[in-house]
Amino acid sequence: MPLFLLPNRLLPLPSSPLITCHASPAALRSSPSSPPPTLPTSSTALRLPSCALQCPHFQSCSGCSHELNLHRPIIVDEADNFFKTLGVSDFDFESCRLWGWRSRAKLAVRGSSMKPLIGLYEEGTHNVVDIPYCKAHHPNINAAVELLRQGITKLNIEPFDEDEGTGELRYVQMALTTYNTSIPASERYKNGKVQVSLVWNSRNENSHNFEKLNALANFLWRNGGPRSDLRFIHSVWANFQTSTNNIIFGNRWRHLLGESGFWEHVGGIDMSLAPSSFGQANTRVEQSSNLKTPFCFE
Repeated sequence: MPLFLLPNRLLPLPSSPLITCHASPAALRSSPSSPPPTLPTSSTALRLPSCALQCPHFQSCSGCSHELNLHRPIIVDEADNFFKTLGVSDFDFESCRLWGWRSRAKLAVRGSSMKPLIGLYEEGTHNVVDIPYCKAHHPNINAAVELLRQGITKLNIEPFDEDEGTGELRYVQMALTTYNTSIPASERYKNGKVQVSLVWNSRNENSHNFEKLNALANFLWRNGGPRSDLRFIHSVWANFQTSTNNIIFGNRWRHLLGESGFWEHVGGIDMSLAPSSFGQANTRVEQSSNLKTPFCFE
């Protein structure tokens, strides 16, 4: 029986209740098209025939393609039918988290210093949709985005202007690590820390606006680092990019604050990833698949 467990938010962001969605085998196959359920006023779990994203940004943001019946997306039935034609009858669907599962996000920074837009492009355009309440992001990523927004405004950081090629902050990458052997494994995901990579519109650290980059990094560290009340910032990195194409990262990186090693436990192996490295956005699904898929080494 598929089970989604939707966690409460951990930091001072708009709160969300705990919802547990159960679907019977019959409901899984029929995929009812009922409207999104109304959120309860208490933390009592609800039993619903289907699970809905309930994200306020869904209509304009290009990040998510499905909003309803997430307990059994249509593509799962298509995959099930495909494997049956090959004689595979035990196709398995792993249903993990509905909200707060994304542990990596690359977000464009546009707008103005007084009203920054931090989010994804509207589909088919280069208009950035601000997504402060993204339901897919881990709550600590949303908290880091909000802290960055405050820093941009306080320090008068100019978001990038694509048409003019001007501005200072082009993109930000938020990457969450759950590697922390000092706490129980069951508590590591909710206490994940965010590595912040600021993509700066200059060639290197010798550029005239590097002092503003340093000030922004220090703001994030002072208000979200290990000596702050929140303690969800793992480290701050800078990437320097002046290209006019759509490539997010340039070739030059600099570690500014925090830990330089970004450790993850992948496939039974501890490894340190550079901020430019590929990382799985849904680490919990990856961990689940590792339990079922044997690794072969020659």
